[in-house]
Amino acid sequence: MKILVTGGSGLVGSAMRAVQHEFDELELITPSSQLYNLLDYLDADQMIFEYKPDWVVHLAANVGGLYKNMEQPVRMFEQNMLMNMNVLRACHDNDVKNFVGCLSTCIFPDAVEYPIEESQLHDGAPHESNAAYAHAKRMLQVQCDAYNMKHEHNYNCIIPTNIYGDNDNYNLEDSHVIPGLIHRCYLAKQDGKPFVVRGTGNVLRQFIHAEDLARAIMNLLPVLHQDTVIVADDQTEVTIKSVAEMIADQFDYKQHMTFDDSYSDGQYKKTANSSKLKSMLPEQQFRSLEHGIKQTVKHFITNYDTIRK
Repeated sequence: MKILVTGGSGLVGSAMRAVQHEFDELELITPSSQLYNLLDYLDADQMIFEYKPDWVVHLAANVGGLYKNMEQPVRMFEQNMLMNMNVLRACHDNDVKNFVGCLSTCIFPDAVEYPIEESQLHDGAPHESNAAYAHAKRMLQVQCDAYNMKHEHNYNCIIPTNIYGDNDNYNLEDSHVIPGLIHRCYLAKQDGKPFVVRGTGNVLRQFIHAEDLARAIMNLLPVLHQDTVIVADDQTEVTIKSVAEMIADQFDYKQHMTFDDSYSDGQYKKTANSSKLKSMLPEQQFRSLEHGIKQTVKHFITNYDTIRK
């Protein structure tokens, strides 16, 4: 089975390549963004036409942490809307019947009953801190439903919790929480300065290692049928303070950690229910957050000169 992955050089795309040897029946195609600009429909159409995949796994996106969402709402909305619309339309125009797009739990309503389930996706407005990104991502799910209803395609969406792992973006301003904290702690120790965690540290999050998500995606392909599925390890939910402490422990710098509550915390919690995933993949496993952070910090230090930062 031939799988075309957009965003194949990113965090989850590179994780899919890393675990591909476990899935002999799957051939991954990961074209470079230098070859195809997915903001241009003609490029997206040419990409799908040339490779003629059995499945498209759409991971390409303009993503970032809380502060990037707050600083760049127009860019986040427009680029994600364009990429999603172009790729899905190109799939339809080239008779690709199977598609899975990647959303995020941050797109769920701000005022919602927890734990979040797939059916609640459109039950209210998302948190104001990432409203533009959230609405763009929600529309991918709406577009999938429209194609499924009109053309009986098998277009699906997965909704992972906060992703981290090797080949992440460690930019100090644009990154997600774990890579941002790792980079800040590393620099703080290098410079002999306090390790400053933005916000109070009291908000709650769930995390998933990129390779665990990659395995889940590849295991889901044979069983998806016009689905929207939360991919989460709902046994663990931790405060950002706990995550920062795990990271600081890896650098032996915990005693120098401090919090700057002048920064926004964003949404207080996004607790997700993974019952549907468990029913579809009862054998799916997730590594502990402590183990995943240890691996990620080691990779970060070893590859500091070449990582995205």
